[in-house]
Amino acid sequence: MKVVKDLSAKHRDDFIQIRGACLHNLKNVDVDIPRNRLVVITGLSGSGKSSLVFDTLYAEGQRRYVESLSSYARQFLKKLDQPKVDSIKGITPAIAIEQKVTLSNPRSTVGTYTEIYDYLKLLYARIGKTYSPVSGEVVEKDYVADVIRYIRSFSEDTQWLLLSLIKYPKSRSFFEQLKLYQQQGYTRIKIDGHLLAIEEVLDYNYQPKDPDKSFLVIDRIVIQGDVDFYQRLADSVQTTYDEGHGCCTLENVSNGQNKCFSDRFERDGITFQEPSIHLFSFNNPHGACPECDGYGKVIGVDKDLVIPNKSLSVYEDAVACWRGGFAQVWKKTLIKNSDRYGFPIYKPYSELSDQQKNMLWEGIECFEGIYAFFKMLEENNYKIQNRVMLARYRGKMVCPSCKGKRLRKECDWVKVGGKAITDLIDLPLHELSFFFEHLQLSPYEYKLSQRILEEIRNRLGFLINIGLDYFTLNRASNTLSGGESQRINLANSLGSSLVGSTYILDEPSAGLHPRDTHKLIDLLKQLRDLGNTVIVVEHDEEIIRSADYLIDIGPGAGSGGGDIVFCGLPSELEHFHTLTAQYLRGEKAVRIPEQRRKFVDFIQITGARAHNLQNIDVKFPLHMLTLITGMSGSGKSTLVKDILYPALLRKLNLNSENFADHNAFFGDLHQIEQVEMIDQNPLGKSSRSNPATYIKAYDDIRGIFVREKLSKRMGYKAKHFSFNLEGGRCETCKGEGIVTIEMQFMADVTLRCEACDGKRFKDEILEVKFHDKNITDILKMTIEEAISFFRLSQEKKIIKKLQPLQDVGLDYLKMGQASNTLSGGEIQRLKLAYFLSKGDVGHKTLFIFDEPSTGLHFHDVKKLLDALYALIEKGHSIFVIEHNMDIIQCADWVIDLGPEGGKKGGQIIAEGPPEVIIEQPGSETGKYLKKKLTLNKGYLSSISQ
Repeated sequence: MKVVKDLSAKHRDDFIQIRGACLHNLKNVDVDIPRNRLVVITGLSGSGKSSLVFDTLYAEGQRRYVESLSSYARQFLKKLDQPKVDSIKGITPAIAIEQKVTLSNPRSTVGTYTEIYDYLKLLYARIGKTYSPVSGEVVEKDYVADVIRYIRSFSEDTQWLLLSLIKYPKSRSFFEQLKLYQQQGYTRIKIDGHLLAIEEVLDYNYQPKDPDKSFLVIDRIVIQGDVDFYQRLADSVQTTYDEGHGCCTLENVSNGQNKCFSDRFERDGITFQEPSIHLFSFNNPHGACPECDGYGKVIGVDKDLVIPNKSLSVYEDAVACWRGGFAQVWKKTLIKNSDRYGFPIYKPYSELSDQQKNMLWEGIECFEGIYAFFKMLEENNYKIQNRVMLARYRGKMVCPSCKGKRLRKECDWVKVGGKAITDLIDLPLHELSFFFEHLQLSPYEYKLSQRILEEIRNRLGFLINIGLDYFTLNRASNTLSGGESQRINLANSLGSSLVGSTYILDEPSAGLHPRDTHKLIDLLKQLRDLGNTVIVVEHDEEIIRSADYLIDIGPGAGSGGGDIVFCGLPSELEHFHTLTAQYLRGEKAVRIPEQRRKFVDFIQITGARAHNLQNIDVKFPLHMLTLITGMSGSGKSTLVKDILYPALLRKLNLNSENFADHNAFFGDLHQIEQVEMIDQNPLGKSSRSNPATYIKAYDDIRGIFVREKLSKRMGYKAKHFSFNLEGGRCETCKGEGIVTIEMQFMADVTLRCEACDGKRFKDEILEVKFHDKNITDILKMTIEEAISFFRLSQEKKIIKKLQPLQDVGLDYLKMGQASNTLSGGEIQRLKLAYFLSKGDVGHKTLFIFDEPSTGLHFHDVKKLLDALYALIEKGHSIFVIEHNMDIIQCADWVIDLGPEGGKKGGQIIAEGPPEVIIEQPGSETGKYLKKKLTLNKGYLSSISQ
């Protein structure tokens, strides 16, 4: 189907014109995309959105970009796969902002990722003032001009002496030094408070009482107002600095008062480093903490392993390493002396004050603390039992020297507006923005930093407006979700002020609470208003309705998609009958369950207080669909992924993984025998993993080819049909089908292998066919095509393994599609399909999902919910972290966190069925959930009539 609006020649230049796009499942698509507009591409998962936007439009833009580069780069151009499209006109430089988190460097932080930290370093290097930790006074260098300014504050005819402290090496005597001064033309010194001629001191062999407090007289001056005087004075002051090794002393002849100056950066006997960009860089040895080398963490005693249950007291064996053997002596010693120092041995560890915790770890006068205990083990590590105990309680811990700030302690002494840079990097972005909006500077400081402050404020504003105000600059980049990473890239793009480009985004609303969607829309429109074309692949209703232009691809997915079923203004969609239109009009909707499952069995976490959680107690019901909701950054992932999941693993003896800070975990543990975290993390680092291998169907497929007559005649085994093993695979690309070319300072280029033409196997292996299809043909099939193919050949075992992929809406994926090309939502649904394909996955399994709706159209949510219901019906329990209102409305139980993100979050705002949540006035989730339930009740009443 071709849907192209008739464009007059006058307006054709205002559109990106795509003609004959037929990559993957696209069916010879013609479409015109308006430039300098916010364009939303929507449709079912697998309908061809990414094929059109990323694999066709963006790929052609990149290919044309390479054409403009050097001859070195262009030599690979003929090897680049040209998108299957007849023509693309009006294309502008394209920038793709995807959900993938590509930063794995542990040194990378939100501050460096957004470049805000680079501006902070420059700000502190330019106007930062260093304060002495001893006196708290500002550390400054006294320049020649400062000395002159001081002298000018006195009246004319005032007499002064310019004195330089006499310093000389130990190899030289005091009198030898005086002879040297005499040879240089100096005539007078001041010894024991008296002015004497150097010649007299030498002649009479005068022995000073304290030679180290003797001064050389550089000059004697009488203040005058002419220019020549001050020129001579400047020369004399510089000479004084040179002879005094950076020190200059002024003495008023009339009253004997002294004033000392120094051009060295020192005060209170401490020599400080002058502020510079390198001093504030944790990637530079000048600024990095010497203990952790700028990582913020070191390998040492892990406090969470030493005290795993914070609800226990010392008397109740809270300190795990003191529970048996010789180590009990340490516990008994503390108990014996507890009254003497007022240490509460019966109080739970979580309730101890910071001072009391410090007594336990650092020790007191007659009791050596936990750190001393482990130091003793290290000193006696020749004993095997000591080495075992050390290994048991070691892990990554916050660096004790820098407290996780990554910088050396000298950085704490440099301040702007009363704050050190180490203070600012741990502030939530909304607090950091408040600090810079109200920063008071002198006119000189403002002039030096005006441009820097403007950049910092703008970039902070972009991040806050996109719903990331709970971030801190010190947060590691590799802890970001795909949606958070994409929104940071979007904010960076605004900060760069690039114009005339095409920005392509893949579902930027992922992980964003509905309340903040309007902030994202405003940011997209800002990017458009700069003069850019913004193309967004999206399923969110509010973003779809806010588009300047809408393109709907369908009508179905896989082979049933690939057509443009609508293009035009969002308001015009009302007159069409696409699936998207039907859901937007309310003709179709995700149905609410007729009856909620009842709360019976549960597990409970008490005293959860890791990160921003505020010591909350949470009950998680079992054998039902339980959703954890709340604002972005409210503590959902901390509660579920950092506390509940690892604590449950420990209770089930499935893993010794550490868990975040809480008091206790208990409940109906006999109701859970296994726990599975189904998140958006990649299936593995290797690109060899694919849906066929992950679902365990590829082993059966290889078995089919081994049974063929040609295979038996040639002696082929299963390994010959594996692209992971030598034998049948192409050895040029090692079975990858592609080779990677390093482009020096550019991104690496991936090319199709010339030896096997991307088929992965040797030619003789491809001669073996099953129903006229070789092994490469099978890998190129979509899941939908493979099911139809194996159904004709009655391969029920393979169909049984592939069917769950279709059930969860992944039938458009290719059998051999590399897993590192899948989105976070696709990876999560692939993991779900794997468990569904196993049939009985084991009794009483708890499944934990992290936003499984990512990348799902309204219609696809139904399939996901059906798959989740199927697991519950088999006796399993499901916990889901989610923002999608279609899924939340179908929950049996909702735990809503908030009220905001970051420090303002971490509380339970509401818990119960959706009908209870909507009645809570403080729940932001409840407000949007109420709208959804009201609309769906109207839909249900209409279809019942």
